[in-house]
Amino acid sequence: MLSPARLALLVITSVLACASRAAEPPALSTEAERSGFTTTGRYEEVQRLCFGFQKAYPRAVRCTEFGRTPEGRPMLALVVSQTAALSPAEKRRQNLPAVLIQGGIHAGEIDGKDAGFLALREMLQGQAAKGALSRQVLVFVPVFNVDGHERFGRWNRPNQRGPEQMGWRTTAQNHNLNRDYAKAQSPEMQAMLRLVNQWDPLATIDLHVTDGAQFEHDVSIQVEPLHGGDAGLRPAGMAFRDGVIADLAAQGSLPLPFYPSFTVDDDPSSGIVDSVFPPRFSSGYFLLRNRFGMLVETHSWKDYATRVRVTRNTIISVLEQVARQGSDWQALALAADARSAALAGQAVPLSYEASARTRQIAFRGYAYERGPSDISGAFMTRYDETRPQIWTMPVRDEVLPALQVKAPLAGYLVPAAQAGMVAVKLRLHEIQFRILDAALAATELEAFRATTLRFEPQSVEGQQRLSVQGAWGPERRDLPAGSLFVPIAQPKAKLLMALLEPLAPDSLLAWGFFNNHFERKEYMEAYVAEAVAREQLAADPALAAAFRDKLRAEPEFAKSARARLEFFARRHSSWDERWALYPVLRTDRVPAAP
Repeated sequence: MLSPARLALLVITSVLACASRAAEPPALSTEAERSGFTTTGRYEEVQRLCFGFQKAYPRAVRCTEFGRTPEGRPMLALVVSQTAALSPAEKRRQNLPAVLIQGGIHAGEIDGKDAGFLALREMLQGQAAKGALSRQVLVFVPVFNVDGHERFGRWNRPNQRGPEQMGWRTTAQNHNLNRDYAKAQSPEMQAMLRLVNQWDPLATIDLHVTDGAQFEHDVSIQVEPLHGGDAGLRPAGMAFRDGVIADLAAQGSLPLPFYPSFTVDDDPSSGIVDSVFPPRFSSGYFLLRNRFGMLVETHSWKDYATRVRVTRNTIISVLEQVARQGSDWQALALAADARSAALAGQAVPLSYEASARTRQIAFRGYAYERGPSDISGAFMTRYDETRPQIWTMPVRDEVLPALQVKAPLAGYLVPAAQAGMVAVKLRLHEIQFRILDAALAATELEAFRATTLRFEPQSVEGQQRLSVQGAWGPERRDLPAGSLFVPIAQPKAKLLMALLEPLAPDSLLAWGFFNNHFERKEYMEAYVAEAVAREQLAADPALAAAFRDKLRAEPEFAKSARARLEFFARRHSSWDERWALYPVLRTDRVPAAP
């Protein structure tokens, strides 16, 4: 039996779908609508609709290509505004907020494409969000992962109800784009970041479909900054999230304010842990730019018509919220930029985690049983969708900084040997830097030396990740001309630290871009080290005493021939003093400009 909320949602879906089909010429309708939301169109339809909307509404819509995929397909965005602000320059001149809405970053989760076209048509026809497009610019990317979209097939998402066929999660190069924001390796992400830099969206809305357990809730809405990011933006982030959630609830949805993934996979009783995602994800990236990022996750066990309608409702609500409050929020974002440019010497959070504090919530699930499976042999959960059930479950949603690092007083220095690679990344994120024309000799700096390091045995997104422990300490070092100075005094200071602080979870170091500097390249053979050790012991009584003390105090050291010989090799002039030295430095002084 359908719940009243579910029945109301189905009625809304049916009535609005019929109204839109009756009022709209077939040229601007989608295959999803024409099929009763059983199928979705191929990318050819996106191309046709992009230019079709531009032709039908030439003063309000511009279809633009912002990149090409590895397989040669155009990456398209529809720029929409009823203010004629169809270029970044005109948007800046009118001081309008922009909203970037992207569908299909995971191309099997394709609700956003069809919902976006439906919402756009209704707004342009005056059927929804009346006047909203006269107070902002919408940049709508129907499909981010275009090549993945065209890897079309049935059951590409086996735990998702519809459409009949859909695209694939990853790109043709097998990149997961929602792991690529910080490291920006894929051509698609590089194109997207250039689009972001052009339009500087106040809010970026990332449309997904979550999977996992079976329950009644149909959508989750998460916004940052709210738990993390600039403290002055968090109240607006909460208002943004809560406003959209209220609109959806009024339309019959059962929205959640957190990502509905259980603490222990497949066990609802384990509850929910909320957090701030790291910047490999869209929802963890934009807060570092002092802008809003919203993660929208409809629920995969709802049918496609329901999911598209809920996503459409979300898009409409987002644009209505920004129409009402976008001007004020934009002022808050610019104030956050100014605060970021003044972070020198302050402690800056680089990762977050939920505290141990819990609260109990009522969660709309279904009756379930857990028991051993005769297929897998593991404990499995079996849901009964005919028996709705309220689960009382714990939630940990007090989110606190886990890692904080003090920002440098002046900025970072990147030696010339690494400047080329780092400069490419900084430009992609629109982080300011300058190239030093003159060398710096014996300059007092901060250097990070790793005391422990661990290379991941399995690659992640094609990269061998590296985790290190260590600390910054004072050193004197030379830097050649051609090195980079990256000032901390800039609006994207938090993003800069997320990329260049070695302990940050998605730093360039963590993603393996500096692995070469943590590999031993020069060795002293054992028989040579043996001779060197005897010479050192004979020449330095203090060293001999330190060696004896270490043998007594550290049994593992005493048992390791390699460690004992390395004790002496490290004290020889042939030891590579640059091994495990992070090839990015910090400085308290701004280098002199030419």
